[in-house]
Amino acid sequence: MSELSARGTRWAVATPHVAATEAAARAFESGGNAIDAALAAAVTLAVVYPHMCGVGGDLFALVQRRDADVIAVSSSGASPRGLDAEAVRAEHASMPERGPLAITVPGAVAGWEAVHGQGGDLPWSEAFAVGIEHARAGVPVSRSLALTLAEAAPLLEDDAGLRSVFLRDGAPIPPGEPFANPALARTLEVLAADGAGALYRGELGRAYAEGLRRLGCPLAPEDLEAHRAELLAPLVGRYRDLDVRVPPPTSQGFVLLELLGTLERLGVDPDPLGPDAATIALAALVAARDRDLHLADPEHMRVHPHALLDDGHLAALCDQVRSGPLPRPLPSPTDTVGIVTADAQGLAVSLIQSLSWGLGAGILEPSTGIIAQNRGSGFTLDSEHPNALAPGKRPAHTLMPVMAHREGRLAAVSGTMGGAAHPQINAWSLIRAFDLGMDPASAVAAPRWLVNGMDAEGPEPFVLAEADVPDGVLDGLRRAGFRLDLVGTADESVGHAHLIRVNEALEAGTDPRADGSARAG
Repeated sequence: MSELSARGTRWAVATPHVAATEAAARAFESGGNAIDAALAAAVTLAVVYPHMCGVGGDLFALVQRRDADVIAVSSSGASPRGLDAEAVRAEHASMPERGPLAITVPGAVAGWEAVHGQGGDLPWSEAFAVGIEHARAGVPVSRSLALTLAEAAPLLEDDAGLRSVFLRDGAPIPPGEPFANPALARTLEVLAADGAGALYRGELGRAYAEGLRRLGCPLAPEDLEAHRAELLAPLVGRYRDLDVRVPPPTSQGFVLLELLGTLERLGVDPDPLGPDAATIALAALVAARDRDLHLADPEHMRVHPHALLDDGHLAALCDQVRSGPLPRPLPSPTDTVGIVTADAQGLAVSLIQSLSWGLGAGILEPSTGIIAQNRGSGFTLDSEHPNALAPGKRPAHTLMPVMAHREGRLAAVSGTMGGAAHPQINAWSLIRAFDLGMDPASAVAAPRWLVNGMDAEGPEPFVLAEADVPDGVLDGLRRAGFRLDLVGTADESVGHAHLIRVNEALEAGTDPRADGSARAG
């Protein structure tokens, strides 16, 4: 089998970078389970995919435990409590997208610790070994990282920390050439030895906060100390014979459940490349609009997510689909990684971590080597909106790991990069794997289109489509009122997905749009 597909009876993993997949496989072969493998991959990705995730980012995960229970790990950080929201509104017409004001508390490391606590067999420190090695010795610049470095050259030049790691002779390090981050290696060594508390209650966190404050960010050690990863019950939605699980808000997971529930109630052919593609696109647009109206820190939401999933609300969404396209507020772009693992013990993990945009806030704190996320860019400055900027508040989040069960047994573990398009990409993966019977690798590799892409701008609904989407599908989308923006085949701008399907064996597939691989044993 190719490296994009793998099948085994003991374990399986798929990630967007070969080094992370190999770290996970090493954890499995060292006696670890799906939790240990997911953590090894997550820490490694924090080094080898630094434009998309890292110690300075956030994390959501679903963990299938040995007792067959599924727990959602929600570890998204809040804005600094010293932030002056009114001053930001006075100085800016919209929320700053980069820079010190967009930085929020990093939740990823607390999330790693929470995931490990759900039943990891290997010591916490072992998850860090491969990442530390790569951060110290260096690792080749991947295709995806090279694209981001080329696009973000002004960011690299403006920030001393980014310059020191990613520029060589005044230019971005080219693909295939090694880069290292010795300060990050030291940070990971401290975390491996002292646990997550080193960041949230120790000298490491104080150094990070002080470095950011010198750059104009109001983040304080007290903000780090206040952070806790939450263990929550997932939201569950029924799609045909599958029970689909996602994290509750601040995650946008409910949007996937709305989309799948709407498609089933409309009675359409669910194939994204089939005759009802235009109706599917309208359903995706309507569900996304619902997210933009309601999603926020759950303490500030005005509508409970369960109310958004009841039959009456889904029926109303179906009516909106039948009425045609609706303009909607548009989300911010995001760069993210998804990891999926499963083993024969019945353990499984879907883990998503992110810096929000590529290279986050555009700031690498030099003493720690940590790239700060810009998740605060997801706030709105509209003080009447539930997702309005405020100190000590968590912004609405795009990250959403996914699991599906059939008759109480694990059927699939799904994860994706894709920002606001997470619900669409996960829906296409599940539909292709279960409705259309495609193997996981084919399901995630199939030609993809996305309503409003991952990082849309402007009020006009459009579809971002790969060049190999059939002409008949494109014509139907155009007739439904969508502007079409075409990109190449296997293009990262439509996200990348990873999927494990559980039958008699564990089947893993990873997306050719990323730099990853699938492994199984």
